Amino acid sequence: MKRVPLHKWTLSLFTALSVLGLTACGTQSTSTSPQPETKPAPSTPAATTTASTTETASAKIAGTLSFYTSQPDADAAALIESFTKKYPEVKVELFRSGTEEVISRLQAEAQAGQVKADVLLVADAPTFASLKKQDLLMGYNSPEAADIPADWKDADGAYTGTKVMATVLAINTAKVTTKPDSWKVLTSPETTGKAIMPSPLYSGAAAYNVGVLTRQGDFGWDFITGLKTNQMTVTKGNGAVLKSVAGGEKEYGMVVDYLVARAKKEGSPVELIYPNEGVPVITEPIGILKASKNQDAAKAFVDYVLSEDGQKLASSLGYTPIRKGIAAPEGLLAQDQIKALSANTDELEASREADKKKFGEMMGGK
Repeated sequence: MKRVPLHKWTLSLFTALSVLGLTACGTQSTSTSPQPETKPAPSTPAATTTASTTETASAKIAGTLSFYTSQPDADAAALIESFTKKYPEVKVELFRSGTEEVISRLQAEAQAGQVKADVLLVADAPTFASLKKQDLLMGYNSPEAADIPADWKDADGAYTGTKVMATVLAINTAKVTTKPDSWKVLTSPETTGKAIMPSPLYSGAAAYNVGVLTRQGDFGWDFITGLKTNQMTVTKGNGAVLKSVAGGEKEYGMVVDYLVARAKKEGSPVELIYPNEGVPVITEPIGILKASKNQDAAKAFVDYVLSEDGQKLASSLGYTPIRKGIAAPEGLLAQDQIKALSANTDELEASREADKKKFGEMMGGK
């Protein structure tokens, strides 16, 4: 066997040890040196990445959120509870009243340069159109609004509808044996003194209804005159109308649909009717005030209300969801089944105060 010179063995051994040493150093450097946070591999499911992102985003949403609304107390409480379960670091402060009183408070704050509200959710689009003209609203196109029809959201993102609420006829089934199918029943002699409606001076929905109905060829202001002649009772809000009809004090009422469906489900002797002529529909929009001191939380709140979870909550509370793909609650028509009466939003906004004044004068200041 041919012998290898000693100096060549030494050189080979030295080279091998050097390679091993460098390899070991490289491995050690990878495992112990500070590295950036590992990103998911391309094969990581998108759902996992989204969930992680959502959790991180949720953790960053905190602070106080001032919420002004005309929703019923119980519904506002349910919304706040559901939202804060997702964003536990947010404390929601609530101011709730009729739309007209909520807006009066907001206007007073604006005039004083001290708007406290972050998020506003009240009855109808003309109210928001007015606030937009006053430059009080922040434009925010929520990613959750993609599945909401364009007619029910502002193109600039100043406000977006949150549900579909129709004003319908309500009857007390213990006293009314023949179900009417027309609004004309409210001006018929047989119902004199037996009907009740909410006041447009208090209820935003009622103000919207007056604006829409008086701009329909089959109604006009003659319809309001007929209500006056037939001794229509005017009360503060929709809740009072439902209570009066359910309790038998009045036999007929003009009231938002969800209240009647909810009362019927709970056992009250009431029925709701969508008249043949059609019904006024409000979408109870939501918007963020430009003066908001917590815009991150405000955006998260809007996103939640418009999300699948938020819309399912609305349905569970008895409202027809505005988002496509979410079923309407039992007893209510879906959004695409409702024959809606409408009028130009800008015209309704411009004439709102004049309409309310005229109604008040005609109905005795109610």
